[in-house]
Amino acid sequence: MRKFITSLITVLAVTNLQAQQHHAPKLVVCITIDQLRGDYLDYFKSSFGERGFKRLLNDGVVYNHVQFEFSNVDQASSFATLFTGSNPCYHSITGIKRYDIDKGQEISCLYDAHYLGNYTHQNFSPKNLLCSTIGDELKIASKGAAQVYAIAPEAECAILSAGHAADGAFWLDDYNGKWATTTFYKNVPAYVDKLNIGTESLSSRLPAVSWSPLLPADSYSALPYITNKKQYNYKFNEKEVGCYPRFKTSPFINREVCRLAAQFINTGELGTHQVPDLLCITFYGGNFLDVQDKTYTQEVQDIYSQLDGDIAELLDVIDKKVGLDKALVVVTGTGYYTDTEITPQGETSTGGTFHPKRCTALLNMYLMALYGQKSWVTGYYNRQIFLNHKTIEDEKADLHVIQNKAAEFVAEFSGVQQVITDLSLRAGEWNEGSATLRYGTHHAGRGDLIVELQPGWGIEEDDMNGQTAKIKRNNAVITPLIFTGYNLKPRRIERSVYATEIAPTVTNVLRIRAPNACSDLPLSEIR
Repeated sequence: MRKFITSLITVLAVTNLQAQQHHAPKLVVCITIDQLRGDYLDYFKSSFGERGFKRLLNDGVVYNHVQFEFSNVDQASSFATLFTGSNPCYHSITGIKRYDIDKGQEISCLYDAHYLGNYTHQNFSPKNLLCSTIGDELKIASKGAAQVYAIAPEAECAILSAGHAADGAFWLDDYNGKWATTTFYKNVPAYVDKLNIGTESLSSRLPAVSWSPLLPADSYSALPYITNKKQYNYKFNEKEVGCYPRFKTSPFINREVCRLAAQFINTGELGTHQVPDLLCITFYGGNFLDVQDKTYTQEVQDIYSQLDGDIAELLDVIDKKVGLDKALVVVTGTGYYTDTEITPQGETSTGGTFHPKRCTALLNMYLMALYGQKSWVTGYYNRQIFLNHKTIEDEKADLHVIQNKAAEFVAEFSGVQQVITDLSLRAGEWNEGSATLRYGTHHAGRGDLIVELQPGWGIEEDDMNGQTAKIKRNNAVITPLIFTGYNLKPRRIERSVYATEIAPTVTNVLRIRAPNACSDLPLSEIR
């Protein structure tokens, strides 16, 4: 009998120990840094403290690089991919804007006239996101008990990281500087309202905000191409057009995001409930709007140096309220970085400029020569050419033949790497060379021709105001992935992972299903 009792106690003790070792975290905090550059974390590390980026890199499981499987990655497509674990060919978010064929104009990928804005005039919802997110699956698994919130500078980042079933998604409005949301989400906590009114609102504090370098001038030596180390002093005037979009590319936006996130953790008590909670946070790691015509700037290093302090503060808040051993913190970037390539006067460079307006005009003339004097081309948008389907139907022409003829014609333009048709992608007639175009587009709303340019070629097109605008270079960059907290042992893994592997890894730790369009397995190092 004594042996039986001893054995029973041993079994219970081992079972309890295993349960403690494999419990789900009380809180998952997903930190996405828009335009995060892993090389900058290395270059700027001498200006970092010990409890921000260094703490993440030293204490976490660090993957060298996150790879996106599609071309033309942008803010919206990257967020949708990170939180659904699927590519745009499934979740349908191919860019921050989409082309409305009927209206012949671009609109937000999340525009939805059925929902009003709260603290904003914009109309948004996640209905165009066709797959579930991490937060959606957590809500389903917990029968709605888990709290899921998202905070971001931009609406698309907040909504796409929150998903369909979240309690709320908040972003800073471009016109009034308030924390805005959509009536699609039903919950606006009182502490969010409090930050939007009175002396605590950003608009009331803005006159006192000025941005000067955080560090001495000699500290900005990481980028040797900075020749003018200036003592700048930027201010933000609410009465000036574009004040808040400009503010959202300064280090102060990260401070505002961190401030609201602390409210959700402390006042909202995320991570203290019976089931896990999820908080999705977006920081900004790109260049300042005033100097985005320059590739290497003192301002971008200062943004990283100040963000380092914000991350340190956020980690301390999580540790104090929940405990980092009971929380999982996931940090990554968006896989792209925008800047403008300027060739010095007198220097030659590779590539050239592709003119979509000329291309579509010549294509229409070519099709008129083949099929008659009709309007055969609707327009160009986001590296896609749209044909006039009504004309094609009225003339009883073969869409497949016309697409192929048009593709052959456009492929002859200087700077064009390849052209693939919508029908060929639908029929599965694509290969490794065109896989990125297939993964990065969705059959609903896709153009008839998808155009890929050769490296070094820029695009010059008319913007929505009829003015010619040079499209900024969209660079693929080293994007690290870090998991920390949750009793994970520090480890550096020198291999690339796919962006679609992050969501199933997080849901595996939460012990719930992966999002419904996700087909990748969890990363084996995170248990």
